[in-house]
Amino acid sequence: MSDWLAFSSNAFMAAFFLYCFGFLFYMIAVGGKNWSNRDPKQHIKRWGRVAFITSSLGLAAHLVFFFTRWAGSGHIPTSNMYEFMSFLGMAIMVAFTIIFAIYRSVLLGMFALPLTILIVAYASVFPQEVQPLIPALNSIWLKIHVTTAGLGDAFFAVGFAAGLMYLLRVADYKDKTQAAIRSQRWIEFVLYVIVIIVAFIITVFTFRGMDYQASFHREMVQIDARGQESTFKEEVDYTMPPIFKPFNSEVVEMDSFLGINKPLLETPSWMNGVNAGRKWNTVVWSVLAGSLLYGLLRLIARRPLGAVISPLLDGIDPDDLDEISYRSIAIGFPVFTLGGLIFAMIWANIAWSRFWGWDPKEVWALITWLFYSAYLHLRLSRGWLGKRSAWLAVIGFVVVMFTLIGVNLVIAGLHSYSGV
Repeated sequence: MSDWLAFSSNAFMAAFFLYCFGFLFYMIAVGGKNWSNRDPKQHIKRWGRVAFITSSLGLAAHLVFFFTRWAGSGHIPTSNMYEFMSFLGMAIMVAFTIIFAIYRSVLLGMFALPLTILIVAYASVFPQEVQPLIPALNSIWLKIHVTTAGLGDAFFAVGFAAGLMYLLRVADYKDKTQAAIRSQRWIEFVLYVIVIIVAFIITVFTFRGMDYQASFHREMVQIDARGQESTFKEEVDYTMPPIFKPFNSEVVEMDSFLGINKPLLETPSWMNGVNAGRKWNTVVWSVLAGSLLYGLLRLIARRPLGAVISPLLDGIDPDDLDEISYRSIAIGFPVFTLGGLIFAMIWANIAWSRFWGWDPKEVWALITWLFYSAYLHLRLSRGWLGKRSAWLAVIGFVVVMFTLIGVNLVIAGLHSYSGV
């Protein structure tokens, strides 16, 4: 068993680095067409082929990781945040490969690969030890529900990438009208959020490399079956300096950082998700580090990041990007409907003896489904094409990510095990 798990870890690292090289080759394919001595079309074709082969090898390594971890753990590796986010990254590459086979858009790889890299790097933040399945997860419906829901989310991710590409392609940074400036600011805000995610990953691994530690005892109230209250202390460990300590807690030990040897603030009481204090502290650190990183990038570029990226998309037909975004979502919607709703309700009835219980994760899965239902209705019946459709694709993926990550921060529920 340990041999399988060790091999799976090596395959995971191989997949990550192959994705990084694949992204680099996509950058050369798209960005190098202007300085290459070759015909631009031949340059894109040549390096695009190299990039696709490299990213496909990354997907192959990712599949090896998935199945060897399955063999080593004895259950499908989708039962916690490390395993599910790893699976989501792999599913995004599967979705990208399918869409690439249809449209042969090299440029899509320059946006889909970074998204995969971020998801895989984000997965690495979580504990990688194999955890035994809780009884509710020990079902064949774990394989069916989680994999189909994750694959649907993956197609939504590709739709998001194409939608963002469309917005950057049609943005005219020379236009100084109020509407154009407002659109540019919103695009820049999306890029700012992406930079924050990058900073989050960098910050986590930086403090992990420093071996930073802080521990707290949080007083918890438990109500038994007879309605009687009892209190106990829960230990919460931080790997980042605590700007926000857990609600209703006291310091056990804390490493000093930049002269700060005690928490600055307390996490709001209404954040009662799994380890909400630690997660909120991480969010705050990510925003601070992301703002600093974004400021440095702006200082280097001396213009908005969107204005730097937009020229790379010259010569690309925006209608093709619009079609790719729509087609990705159109493929993902029925898959998500099956996995995120129908199979989920069947499993809920088996595990908890009810099809629907208004659990926070269930509610947000429904919100996600309703949002993409509205997207398809507005596009097909109301003619929402172009910018409006692209913005819906971008906003929709924000809803997806809040469903997968944000709910665990704010709200405790039956799906809280996935936040561990």
